Amino acid sequence: MRPDDLVIEIGPGQGAMTGLLAERAAQIVAVELDSVLARNLAGQFADTRNVEVLRADVLDVDMAAICRSHDAAAAFVFGNLPYYITSPILHHLLEAPDCIRALACVVQLEVAERIAAKPGTRAYGYLSVAAQFHSLPRLRFRIPPGAFSPAPAVMSALVTFDMLSNRASREESRRRAFLDFAKESFAQKRKTLANNLAAKYGSDRVRDTLRALGVKEDARAEELGVADITKLFRELA
Repeated sequence: MRPDDLVIEIGPGQGAMTGLLAERAAQIVAVELDSVLARNLAGQFADTRNVEVLRADVLDVDMAAICRSHDAAAAFVFGNLPYYITSPILHHLLEAPDCIRALACVVQLEVAERIAAKPGTRAYGYLSVAAQFHSLPRLRFRIPPGAFSPAPAVMSALVTFDMLSNRASREESRRRAFLDFAKESFAQKRKTLANNLAAKYGSDRVRDTLRALGVKEDARAEELGVADITKLFRELA
């Protein structure tokens, strides 16, 4: 986070982090769904000129509109994400690479490990590819349950995402087509890529393309990095 940042905070709750963020950044927009918490936050920070409380569901928030309203090219997003909707929120944020320069999110440790997983590991899957297609994610540190009140039943972790600006220039239709392709590739992890993609592209064509790319023809999706999946998509789609 930089001193001149516009920070969009997701789920500020009782404002413990909001005040700390306000001391370190130019402007904070705290997005809170709970009406009681949002009202309390508005009162708590009424005299803090660089804090704005927005009562809204983050999944409905237009990140680009917030940036425009604050005359910012892009925002830094911080959030302690609700575990039950972590994936939808992450996808919503990652789909706005033109107006978000970086993210720092607290998520369940298992999800953090999936986000940052390397090809060939058990945790590597579609979420890994989606995150790594849009950004450079890093698992920074683990957080024990006792750090929260009330304490969750699981470990958490802080993950940072440095957005890849070159993704913003991609045509939206092609970007979505790639993500659909990646999802199909991981549809059934025990199956080979050729079997997962057979219905749409034909198993022989997939095998031939993999062979031409220097990948074994019975490879599974979890064996391929984002760059290889991208190459396969370009050849097949």
